[in-house]
Amino acid sequence: MKRHVQTLLPIFLLSLLLAAASVLAQDKSPTSTSNQSDAKKALDKLKTLAGSWQGTIMGISINFTIRPASSGTTILHEAHTEGDGPPKHEITMFYLDADRLLATHYCDAGNRTSLEGKMSPDGKTFTFGFLGVEGSKRGGYLKGMVLTIGDANHHIAELDFVMPDGKSIPLRGEFARTKS
Repeated sequence: MKRHVQTLLPIFLLSLLLAAASVLAQDKSPTSTSNQSDAKKALDKLKTLAGSWQGTIMGISINFTIRPASSGTTILHEAHTEGDGPPKHEITMFYLDADRLLATHYCDAGNRTSLEGKMSPDGKTFTFGFLGVEGSKRGGYLKGMVLTIGDANHHIAELDFVMPDGKSIPLRGEFARTKS
């Protein structure tokens, strides 16, 4: 038995060392901004928009709030209007999936669009491309979105909305911060 222990102990210890080395090699947690993924940098930049905003799209006054949620792992964007028109209460969630910045838009039309975002090299423009839509398209759906940060208190939202007849309508709104 002693001979088996003497033979197996070095093999066991070597296995533990290799396992530990493998875990340490895989642990690539960002320790500084320069080591973060582009998606993480983009989500962090979007967090700077936290606060209350007001603007118009197609003459419709829209108020919305942006805030980090789920311990900062997502960003909740809530849009609403006081009048009869949409959006009554739409939300968009921005979040990370591995090294991808994703957004899910929950539309008043009764569907949800999945988008993937990329941040421009200057960190001012976020382009979200269409991945798919779930639910009914009878009320139309969001097909794309571009957010451009002008400064800490202004940004522009450009939306590509597809009408029920399939026609794409570009929408644009300029928004000003009303509260941080």
